[in-house]
Amino acid sequence: MSRSHSTGAQPHESAHRAITGGLVVATHNPGKFRELLELLRPYGVEAVSAGELGLAEPEETGASFRSNARLKAIAATPSGMPALADDSGLGIDALGGEPGIHSARWAGKEKDFAGAMQMVENKLRAIGATKPAQRRAHFACALCVAWPDGHVEEFEGRVDGTLVWPSRGDKGFGYDPIFLPDGYARTFGEMSSTEKHGLPPEGTGLSHRARAFLKLAEACLEKR
Repeated sequence: MSRSHSTGAQPHESAHRAITGGLVVATHNPGKFRELLELLRPYGVEAVSAGELGLAEPEETGASFRSNARLKAIAATPSGMPALADDSGLGIDALGGEPGIHSARWAGKEKDFAGAMQMVENKLRAIGATKPAQRRAHFACALCVAWPDGHVEEFEGRVDGTLVWPSRGDKGFGYDPIFLPDGYARTFGEMSSTEKHGLPPEGTGLSHRARAFLKLAEACLEKR
């Protein structure tokens, strides 16, 4: 029986299921796999990527991060292990929420995020959005864990900020170098992994992915 968890979960909902044994991280993106491995490390979970297992990437036909994360997680369950999938992206207020679920597609087949960041800047300049107040944005993340028997758990996280130009930093991946989270003086591209998404007590769980993962960990994981 499938169930899900989100930010609006109610106390009467059925119990969460613990992740035990091995786990497939349903991604072919090395940067995303690396970040999720770092988040999983304190819990002693042994994980392998879908890419390493030669599993095909499903077409992301969902209308939301949540539905795309579910598609990817379910597609990786033929491994026989629970599968963890992430779908996340950048939403820009002045562009009506774009690129949103199309964040990766803006980088093209070659995953040219330098080009994608330049595209963002060109679009903002085309509408005169040059001041910080006109360049508000957020990162959103949906995490889904799917088991081979059809059980599903879902979690979401978000972080708000402002887009800067030129890009700053060479850490992280994707749009990190142009995203300045609220309350910080450095972009995600300038932050260490612990500062960006490290879990307490070492970090604050700042990133959208970390915020979603903290909910997942509370529900489905135990620290070793």
